Amino acid sequence: MAQERALRFNELIKKELGKIISNFLDVEPGVLVTVTRVSTNPNLFTADVFVSVYPPSGAEKILEKLNRSIYQIQQSLNKKMEVRPVPKISFKYDANPEAAGEVEKLLEEIKKENRE
Repeated sequence: MAQERALRFNELIKKELGKIISNFLDVEPGVLVTVTRVSTNPNLFTADVFVSVYPPSGAEKILEKLNRSIYQIQQSLNKKMEVRPVPKISFKYDANPEAAGEVEKLLEEIKKENRE
């Protein structure tokens, strides 16, 4: 029960932060920023927000912008959330989508080789 509540809480934060970041963050055309997951600590005071950036070459710049604007983003999240306390967020880069893409590519190559 408690774990299900934590998962729903993480999803709510993810959804709200996705909206806030898309409205708040000024990114260059062709750059996609996605909140992939949120991991809230059991005490609900802190949360790690994992962000994926495409193309990956712009990830460092985007994370820098997010961390520079974290106070304003946190304030927007505090206003949107109806629960208290709202966890203090920190942004982390999520490299899993790129790794998954590489695995998919390798699997396709193996399939091609087996057909030939």
